[in-house]
Amino acid sequence: MPRIVLACLTTLLLTAATWRPASAAAPAEPTVARKTLAAFASEQDLTGLFKRWADEAQRRREEQQRARREQAASGALGQQVPPSPAPTAAPAAASVAKEAAAGKADSVTNVQHAGVDEGGIVKLHGDHLVILRRGRLFTVNIGGEDLRPVSAVDAFGSDVDPGGAWYDEMLIAGNTIVVIGYSYARGGTEIGVFDISRAGQLTYRATYHLRSNDYYSSRNYASRLIGSKLIVYSPHVLSPWGDPWAAFPAMRRWRPGALPADFRRITPATRIYRTDEALDPFAGVALHSVSICDLAKPEMDCQSTAVLGPPGRVFYVSPNSVFVWTTAGRGGPQATAPLSAVFRIPLDGSAPSALKTLGSPIDQFSFHEDDSGMLNVLLRANGRGEGMWAAEVNYGDLALLRVPLASFSDGRDSAPVDAYRRLPKAAGQALQSRYIGPYLLYGAGTGWHAPQPTTQSQVYAVRYAQGDVYELPLPHSVDRLEALGSNGLVVGSDGKDLHLTSLRLARLPVTADRYTRKDAAQGETRSHGFFYKAESEFDGLLGLPIVGGSEPGTRQLQAESAALLFLRNRGLSLSELGTLKARPSAGDRNDGCRASCVDWYGNSRPLFVRGRVFALMGYEIVEGKVDAKRIVETRRVNFAPAMLQVTR
Repeated sequence: MPRIVLACLTTLLLTAATWRPASAAAPAEPTVARKTLAAFASEQDLTGLFKRWADEAQRRREEQQRARREQAASGALGQQVPPSPAPTAAPAAASVAKEAAAGKADSVTNVQHAGVDEGGIVKLHGDHLVILRRGRLFTVNIGGEDLRPVSAVDAFGSDVDPGGAWYDEMLIAGNTIVVIGYSYARGGTEIGVFDISRAGQLTYRATYHLRSNDYYSSRNYASRLIGSKLIVYSPHVLSPWGDPWAAFPAMRRWRPGALPADFRRITPATRIYRTDEALDPFAGVALHSVSICDLAKPEMDCQSTAVLGPPGRVFYVSPNSVFVWTTAGRGGPQATAPLSAVFRIPLDGSAPSALKTLGSPIDQFSFHEDDSGMLNVLLRANGRGEGMWAAEVNYGDLALLRVPLASFSDGRDSAPVDAYRRLPKAAGQALQSRYIGPYLLYGAGTGWHAPQPTTQSQVYAVRYAQGDVYELPLPHSVDRLEALGSNGLVVGSDGKDLHLTSLRLARLPVTADRYTRKDAAQGETRSHGFFYKAESEFDGLLGLPIVGGSEPGTRQLQAESAALLFLRNRGLSLSELGTLKARPSAGDRNDGCRASCVDWYGNSRPLFVRGRVFALMGYEIVEGKVDAKRIVETRRVNFAPAMLQVTR
């Protein structure tokens, strides 16, 4: 499968018997860390670490060469054995697969936290929808009663060769659009900056590169936006066999003929932090970098903070902090639960803090920083982070970690044993989770696979502050968990039909109502594929892309959804309003795509804007009119490049 790095997972138990804390951190102030991590004291200090790595690598080379010479001399070696290749970072494998694949009230993004926008494929700017698709940016005017394509530009500059690049997600701050992508040809995360006028005209400004490995995750998004502050996560695998400085966080503005020497380091040694845990570069060490860029400035200027830890990672942004969870690899089926650490990087620029832990979150939705100053994290015993498709499995014991933010310290303390609560396992191929009000919801379904026959399943509702666990039986899988205001929604399949079950999350959680769509499955697996528009505390409209009942989730990579399904919620009673259907044209298929010709983030979205309802499906936007009982198509527009001149 394109852009995928999978590894064999081993069975590990997350129990107190396999681990004892170094010290049980006592709570202090509710949200202020008692101590913070220490950075490297100087460049010389960091250089000394890399020197020790290089010396050990050289010693191992010489030992291997000596062993081969001795074997040859004794006649045990029938022919020359080639030297073992130096380890390479995992994203290099993704590069090959990827290249093969290349043939607020006005928010339109289903975000995890209000006020923390997430990089997506469609945003709203004034009277215009801005859409990122297949290496291009488009604007469509929806002001007044309008529905009209306005402008289109390549999602890269005229002096940028898009070969080997992927343009995945977009954010808008004021009149500035940023497109976040990854370029194997130019050295890492690529940030394209564009201006948008009040009339919806797009103008390319500049391209910047942040040196990094591939950030891609089948669930998470690499970028967030809080006000004008762009937050970008990027991993950097450091190898003792080569030059670790070559992978260090650095930034440059693109120009024709740009050289590697143009990169300017944005992470000095004094902004690189670690716990006191020993690191083995031969088992894998990564520099997890969080860069914050002020989009209010005309010239992009980013400052980076990095933490040093194992390569396995999950990245989460709350309104106050960035959390990076790092996880070490495992040694086999009999190994204990992997050692981990969770780093907290405050958004106010103060020093990070950390806590030693066990296991790994499934994805960003495993985290919840609540209003009482506690961090809650759903953990899988054998998880290895969310890079590529690492989140798309359900294997290993589960636990809920609940710790005060004040227990984060200088990286020497561990989460105490009683901070972990073992949870029941959920049957299914891929775990899903969501925090809604006082509850953590979780369950499992088919994920990116084709729907499987399911007659017995369950969603678990956990009162995360108290630890009470409730099992709610379902006749379908759990493929999506969403909030309906302060209540919940489960979306899943029984193998042929699509089911949406509403949950009343009161003192005792219960299933409230169920809607069934015959011969259908959800058409988007990503969180942004769904949207709920509240009309009151208990009522609202929801939209979800759908496809045929046997279609796998991987369909979203190459084809738009068949339709957008719209339902009305009245006090958790769900009723169908109808669908807005796709009618792709030949022009959609022959779009002259030059980059990002696989829809990694999907391509279909329900949009609720200023009392109007739209369905984005590929290159089409369909508008529908909603009355008390149904939705009826009123018009549609196709903004494919064949319909609109693309500016180069």
